[in-house]
Amino acid sequence: MNTPYTPPSALLSFADADRSPLSIRAKALVFVDPRSKKLHDELEYLAKTSLAILVGGETGSGKELLARQIHRTSQRPGLFVAVNCGALLNGQAEAELFGYAPNKPLSSPAGRTGWYGSANGGTLYLDEIGDLPLSLQDKLLTALQTHEIHRVGAKTATPVDVRLVAATSINLERAVRAGNFNAHLYEYINEGFLELPPLRQRPADILPLAEYFLAMYAQRLSLNVPRFSDEAQQRLEHHRWTGNTRELENVIHFALLVCRNGVIEPEDLNLPAA
Repeated sequence: MNTPYTPPSALLSFADADRSPLSIRAKALVFVDPRSKKLHDELEYLAKTSLAILVGGETGSGKELLARQIHRTSQRPGLFVAVNCGALLNGQAEAELFGYAPNKPLSSPAGRTGWYGSANGGTLYLDEIGDLPLSLQDKLLTALQTHEIHRVGAKTATPVDVRLVAATSINLERAVRAGNFNAHLYEYINEGFLELPPLRQRPADILPLAEYFLAMYAQRLSLNVPRFSDEAQQRLEHHRWTGNTRELENVIHFALLVCRNGVIEPEDLNLPAA
């Protein structure tokens, strides 16, 4: 029988909720560390406004989870729709994002609505918005300003009510100066800004996250939940976690599979020496 696990009250898990067109990669975020608690307070304030929000942070740190919490806190009735801008299909990116008219014979996974229209009444999350082609940046800015979208092949505009949350792991100010990002769009999406610190700068979040991932994978594999030895806990807390939450999740999954006698030791973590 599996050992029951009760996650800390400050842990947010989205593994099985708020399904969106593109599945999330990191599955949990905690607000235990003082820096995380400060971020949570800022999030709660901004979420209740109508401002567009830009989330900055390293890859794998959990930016989409922040966006999902913004949507939940805002209590907008529509869907949370997540789109990876770097994964939009070449040649069909406009149709994927804004949809197409019924008489336009294009193939788009979003059908005739498009991701933007699917978020009507809800929140549109654009991951790595810096990867959005310049031509689409202009159209996105127009949609945000006019609250209307022009589907490919359509003769009239469609009214929409969308709250935008965008994320980036690059410095968009430098991209603007280099001419690779629309300056007016940057000003619009940066009405509210949240910076998610990397996991190594949130040390108090590491063990609660590790315990959560351990319990999650143990349940999936119908295994008893092992415990971390004191030495393993120290190794977790002192590792730099350049891959952030995603790296931690992979390490814990592996440790669960190779540990013995119900205890995870430092060698089970397969981490390089400090």
